[in-house]
Amino acid sequence: MWRALGNSFFYAILTTVICLLICSIAGYGFEVYHDKWKDRVFSILLLAMMVPQVATMVPLFKMFSKAGLLNTAVGFILPIISTPFMIMMFRQNARSFPVDIIEAARIDGLSEVRIFFQMFIPTMKSTYAAAAVITFMNAWNSYLWPKVIMTDNKAMTMPMLIANLITGYVTDYGMLMCGVLFCSIPTMIVFFVLQKQFAEGITGAVK
Repeated sequence: MWRALGNSFFYAILTTVICLLICSIAGYGFEVYHDKWKDRVFSILLLAMMVPQVATMVPLFKMFSKAGLLNTAVGFILPIISTPFMIMMFRQNARSFPVDIIEAARIDGLSEVRIFFQMFIPTMKSTYAAAAVITFMNAWNSYLWPKVIMTDNKAMTMPMLIANLITGYVTDYGMLMCGVLFCSIPTMIVFFVLQKQFAEGITGAVK
């Protein structure tokens, strides 16, 4: 259990950090530097939300197995580090980011990279908190893709461990409930700690 718990923490935290960085940069770029061509690319990107995850399992598994990414952290996080929903969320919230701040920063001589990291990120803390909660919970509760890509028991995550507890002829419900409790506590802590920022981020609050 402790190994599965450690694997889940490692995969979820790594996925959350990388996803926030990539999706926020993409959403910021789509909104701040938008033109008609970028809007068309964004529309095509949103169409990807209509493709079910199950439809991509087989081709992804073949690609990752040929690349030698089975039972690796890269294989776990690569398909979920950038999602159309997160990019759309950051773009929608970037619309409330004051353009005057960007223009003033450019006049003061800040580069575009420094504007993003020193001006945009601190201002959009609520959006990052909301995105962190959603991404962490999705990565932590992910079961189907880890079940496909993680064939070694040493790479097992908590949802996979709980699923294994109900196999066999007799189910130990005490052990099963204990596993569910341990699996639920981290997501509950993350949500309750960031619930205020989560609510502000969903509504697009900018301070």
